[in-house]
Amino acid sequence: MEGDYKELIEAVLFMSPRALSLGEISEATGIASLGALQTAINEVIEEYRSRKTALEIIGIDNKFMFSLKEPFASRVSRLAEGPDLSRGALRVLAYVSKNDGIMQSSIVKIFGAGAYDYVKELADKEFIEAKKEGRSKKITTTAKFREYFNQATV
Repeated sequence: MEGDYKELIEAVLFMSPRALSLGEISEATGIASLGALQTAINEVIEEYRSRKTALEIIGIDNKFMFSLKEPFASRVSRLAEGPDLSRGALRVLAYVSKNDGIMQSSIVKIFGAGAYDYVKELADKEFIEAKKEGRSKKITTTAKFREYFNQATV
């Protein structure tokens, strides 16, 4: 039965377009014990690491999803649909991702007054959080950003 659980976990992760929490995987698989589920997920992760395959399972903020191993991801990424973001917003997002926790005032100094619109666009699409800090806002990336751009944290 354990092998069936691993295959079921694999199927759940394969079908999901986003990273799933242990609770979501538990609900989808019917595996009630989160400890047993975590152990099975770890075994599936290790199996993918040891296989000669382009796929892997990554952990992002205690959630799990399928991804492509390098160098495959960078070679075929042009085939994937990009986020529906303006060019300016993508530039700001790239800058924020390299300078997580930057103040909005610093972004405006670099990108100009249009950065306010880009920050709003990115916050509306939940790629960043903008929290008031003094007279400006502190800009940080979100779990959605890390999930969307496959920024593993586990």
